[in-house]
Amino acid sequence: MPKMRTIDVGEVSLRCAIEGPEPGTGPLAIMVHGFPESWYSWRHQIDPVAEAGFTACAIDVRGYGGSDKPQSVEAYAMERIVGDLVGLRQALSPDAPTVLIGHDWGAPIVWNSALTHPEHFRAVAGMSVPFAGVPRRPFTEVFHEHFTSQGKFFYQEYFQAEGIAEAEAEADPRDFVQRMMYSISGDVPPGEYWSKPYGATFLEGLPDPEPVGWLTGDDLDFYEAEFKASGFRGPLNRYRNHVTDYEWLQGWNGKRIEQPALFIGGTRDPATFLFGAVEDPVALMRMFAPQVEGHILDSIGHWTQQEAPDAVNRLLIDWLKGL
Repeated sequence: MPKMRTIDVGEVSLRCAIEGPEPGTGPLAIMVHGFPESWYSWRHQIDPVAEAGFTACAIDVRGYGGSDKPQSVEAYAMERIVGDLVGLRQALSPDAPTVLIGHDWGAPIVWNSALTHPEHFRAVAGMSVPFAGVPRRPFTEVFHEHFTSQGKFFYQEYFQAEGIAEAEAEADPRDFVQRMMYSISGDVPPGEYWSKPYGATFLEGLPDPEPVGWLTGDDLDFYEAEFKASGFRGPLNRYRNHVTDYEWLQGWNGKRIEQPALFIGGTRDPATFLFGAVEDPVALMRMFAPQVEGHILDSIGHWTQQEAPDAVNRLLIDWLKGL
């Protein structure tokens, strides 16, 4: 287990798993997880990043695990979470900008942190979700048009009403995490279980998970304990800020991520291809992050660094050493 520390980053305190040189004595790499995860989703990367000479710091995003959990929806706006990373950088690396690494929701968080605060973040890596530039409209409008208006289920629509998704997830957190992770992993054909009508529940129609080597019983024990303690309100509130996020990001219209960037996706990950909207996510990213190095891993699903830790570590460490 890495060393666990609680760091005051301004508005909130974050639980951080830290390995490598003592903060402030070596380059800092901050790792940001997605939904429904925790610092633990980086368990295979923390030691290799530390061995590469970086202070590896995997956080619990606000609302998760051992970090503070504000109640309001507004507390989970992108601007506020980006502010947490700025505060963490100032606390742990006051004399030098840091590297950011993110997955799932963590990817948009680190992309937008690098975009809006280049003075704090010198390089950025994202997994699963490519950077598509400053949004032209709120994402709610996109999925209303392509899913809800056509009578189709879309999980982010289902997450909008407060309390409904929380009740479903909190009834059995272990089952929720396992079913969600399995259903969009490389172990099942992408999209097969998600074509269902508007009005369905999140878990409705998802397959019974089969044992997979990348998600063990011990891993599920950890996630179960975390979400039984924290609940799902904070994590789900992230999805309820699309309009707020859109309005905030308009201040960077026309701007690009100019820092060195790395993107790693999977051929079986629907998010890598923005749910069918793009055929080549790396080419898309080059429009908005011209220094990006991109890799799409064959047969890998959504849980990039957990499903393919060896491949991810090789690409990530090579990139970090080249900075």
